Amino acid sequence: MRPTPRKAFAASVFTVAVLAGVSLPATPAAATPHAAPSAAACTPAQVVTNGGFESGTSPWSQSSTSVITNRTGQTAHGGTTFAWLDGVGSSHTDTLSQSVTIPSGCSSATLTFWLHIDTAETTSSTAYDKLTAKIGTTTLATYSNLNKNTGYAQKSFDVSAFAGQTVNVAFTGTEDSSLQTSFVVDDVALDTSGGTTPPADSTRTPAAPSYTVSLSSNTSGTVWTGHESATFTNASSTALSEVYLRMWDNYHGTCSSLPIAVSNVTGGTAGALSVDCTALKIDLSTPLTQGQTATIGFDLGITVPSGADRFGYDGAFSFIGNALPVLAVKDAAGWHLDPYTNNGESFYSLAADFKVTLDHPSTLLVPATGASVDTPGSSGRTITTATASKVRDFAWAAGPFTKISGTSTAGTPINVYSVTGISSANAQSMLTTAKTAVDAHASRFGAYPYGELDAVIDNNFWFGGMEYPGFVLDLVSTTALTHEIGHQWWYGIVGDDEYNSPWLDEAFTDYATDLALSKTGTSCWNSVSWASTAEKITNSMAYWDTHSSRYSTVVYGYGKCALHDLRRVLGDTAMAKLLKDYATSHWYGVSTTAEFKAAAQAATTTDLTSFWTQHRIDG
Repeated sequence: MRPTPRKAFAASVFTVAVLAGVSLPATPAAATPHAAPSAAACTPAQVVTNGGFESGTSPWSQSSTSVITNRTGQTAHGGTTFAWLDGVGSSHTDTLSQSVTIPSGCSSATLTFWLHIDTAETTSSTAYDKLTAKIGTTTLATYSNLNKNTGYAQKSFDVSAFAGQTVNVAFTGTEDSSLQTSFVVDDVALDTSGGTTPPADSTRTPAAPSYTVSLSSNTSGTVWTGHESATFTNASSTALSEVYLRMWDNYHGTCSSLPIAVSNVTGGTAGALSVDCTALKIDLSTPLTQGQTATIGFDLGITVPSGADRFGYDGAFSFIGNALPVLAVKDAAGWHLDPYTNNGESFYSLAADFKVTLDHPSTLLVPATGASVDTPGSSGRTITTATASKVRDFAWAAGPFTKISGTSTAGTPINVYSVTGISSANAQSMLTTAKTAVDAHASRFGAYPYGELDAVIDNNFWFGGMEYPGFVLDLVSTTALTHEIGHQWWYGIVGDDEYNSPWLDEAFTDYATDLALSKTGTSCWNSVSWASTAEKITNSMAYWDTHSSRYSTVVYGYGKCALHDLRRVLGDTAMAKLLKDYATSHWYGVSTTAEFKAAAQAATTTDLTSFWTQHRIDG
């Protein structure tokens, strides 16, 4: 994903400005947690009950019956109910709390909530009215009238230090004697994951997934229903007794109103939803030993929300990314059940085969991952069958797009789909950019393997651009489109754990974009200024979601600068060979920071130890 200045502004809302944020210490002084037993296993769970306030008030404790409400004057982030603290305009205090138990043995626990603040205060310097968020006796952050915002912003805190404890999650809002400030809280969640008991080996499993999907849409392409099946093999020497489906787009709704609904599971027994309803555990009918294969199936419903998003609709045009449930990955760290991030990506998955049949009105064009074939359906409808091999995700769009096509010099078919309002000149410009970019990247990293490439163009995308195999969403932007096409190699072909190692796709893709646009990164490292000793290029999205205003600067900017510096250490020829060989050796596989560092060291006689330290590349 390529952030734009607008994206950077949106992300900055998440960063607490004045009085906004006492960072959670690694070990809170006021509430030292008990150590979890070393042998404890973690069952991933979402431990806040009724976090969206849609099921009455229980088990929340509130200072008055008006805190949890659906009254006019404010709106919910999701559903119809929310928690409204203060907003009185006189000396007043509201409280809201819930006791939660964070399981022992979980290496990851993340508290999130959505917050909207509006105020009648006119000052730009004095915090008259305040909201404090706490866990136990530890203050996570303090917000005030100075942090007023339009709409909601998500706040996220690492509370892993409290594993094995029962603590209160609490919000306290206080107003002074005049001029109201409203603190509106919704969709509170505390997701736990990550066990301390890893599988017997580090093999990534379930391996070689194959997905078969058949869906039919409503007249507008905003609702899709049908069936999906997934066939997979246990590659690990440890028996596989369960799998997890990642239903990523449930982040865009609520647990009481799921955009991605799975039902009638076969081949196993569905458990509870977890990780803010984005993970569904399925206990297999029979545990799989190494090399054995199984199939699960389920009915699937997809409801696309409003918004020009990677999952959303903009007028008559729907964009449907990460909507198909895919299998989570298990390795030496256990199951990867990281939370959704709207700041970047969480979509860690193994290369898979997809056959997706989409039945839709003939008035809608449906660009999709893979090679597509259209055949007549029932009256006024078309069936688009898209087939894709060795891809990590599947995405499509639906709408009355304007389509133009061409072929790159090296022979890759390119289709550009434009929404209403994109001029023909801009569409042609994006087609030219796509043809140039795909060939430039292929010449450096290996031939493009996915057949055709579809680019869907809408200048309303708040996020700039987003990558999927053989399919990208983008603004009218030469740089952004070149970047998203670069992701076909760095994330698509050479995979990585996007949540825990975002630099491996974003920094490498931004470096590739520079090369494609003949930019050398001269002196770019000279302007680097670190925000803290904890800030590193290799930090995970758990860090960047709490330091979101720095994410693009460090991961994209400093990351590509580090690769330019490495090129200067190795020399242009050696660096080019390193990346092409590295892509070849990880083709359809997964890259790690340690593997890249080892490959770079093998490409030079210069000791790179100090280079990694200077550039804050750990792992």
